[in-house]
Amino acid sequence: MRDVAKQLNYSPNSAGRKLASGKSNTIGLVLRQSPEQVYADAFLTRVMFGIEQAAMKHGYHVLLKQVDPADPSGYRHLVSENHVDGIILSGPRQDDPELLRLVDEGVHIMLLGQIPDSPIPFVDIDATRSAEQAVRHLVQLGHKRIAMITNANLSYTSARQRLLGYQNTLEQAGLQLDEAYIKEGNYTPGSGLAAMNELLALPAPPTAVFVASDVVALGAMLAVKNAGLCIPQDVAFVGFDDIALAEFYDPPLTTIRLPGYMLGQMACERLLRLLKWGKLDTPGYLFETDLVVRSSSMAMPA
Repeated sequence: MRDVAKQLNYSPNSAGRKLASGKSNTIGLVLRQSPEQVYADAFLTRVMFGIEQAAMKHGYHVLLKQVDPADPSGYRHLVSENHVDGIILSGPRQDDPELLRLVDEGVHIMLLGQIPDSPIPFVDIDATRSAEQAVRHLVQLGHKRIAMITNANLSYTSARQRLLGYQNTLEQAGLQLDEAYIKEGNYTPGSGLAAMNELLALPAPPTAVFVASDVVALGAMLAVKNAGLCIPQDVAFVGFDDIALAEFYDPPLTTIRLPGYMLGQMACERLLRLLKWGKLDTPGYLFETDLVVRSSSMAMPA
């Protein structure tokens, strides 16, 4: 564990530097998921390396902090104990008053993701448009019974944005929205497995599924195989993230590719700019995404 921490340039304590200079030269990376969710999130590793590399370039260290969704007080400890100069928050939630209080008190925070109608600066993708791209691909292949499994519960803004993209595309295609076709994932393969089993038990199960996380999608695809069905002949899949394993799964997963490393790098660069100047030219920065078509999706039989 120490070797990994050294490789990633993570620092356990910088209180001494803080007392000497008035700043710690340390930023906090706060993960707003449970430990189980963090361990399962294969996409997060690329984001973390982007943050670490940008921080190291400017002489900063990164303090990693997991804050349980049920106990947001960990934010305040990072600041009050003089550990960090600013915070990067991954996985923001809409029901997070503690975060807004810290911003009001002048704590510099950069979101990886967004909170609607919030003044907090962010780095993100256009998750709604990206989800529309994913679902449109399935519509163009001729699928009409298209389900969705979210990446997380709907208190996370990323899950709401991706769900909106799914809903928008069905409406644009003239397809009826069936609430029974919408299931919640929870960042883990196990949540995808459970959600897909529920979808397969429906009287008219879907012929295609948009899963708003590749990690969750791997569990959903396993459920289809366990049921003796074939991908994509019986159920087609499109994921979201393009984790390293997606290309090598059986079958390889069609997915939305996110620039994970660049998301982390830009979040760190913008936070350091905020620490130096006290403001930013623009509150948010959005990256483009791409649809990567692989064997998990195909046209419906004539």
